[in-house]
Amino acid sequence: MTTQPTHPHAPEPEQVPRTYDGIVDALQGSRRMAFFREFGEAPHDQAEAVLRRWWCEAMLDTDPEADRTREAAVAGTLHMTTVEEVLARRKARGLPVG
Repeated sequence: MTTQPTHPHAPEPEQVPRTYDGIVDALQGSRRMAFFREFGEAPHDQAEAVLRRWWCEAMLDTDPEADRTREAAVAGTLHMTTVEEVLARRKARGLPVG
């Protein structure tokens, strides 16, 4: 019998792949067209920033809790946390912080 390496903190697959196609597949309708337009007009040195921003938008669009989150943000009741709290939680779980 052989042993297999274990990865206790192996990352879960991303709900939206960090690729052009992943973003396109996640966005719908006019938002997809806005992405096409913005990416197509972006200078070469800005392409990565456009992809990063729209990946965040695509993640929000595919989040089943997105409507609740938006409503809470507008109402001022969205749970807030500090960077220090996030870093402390990641350290406690043995996850990278830097």
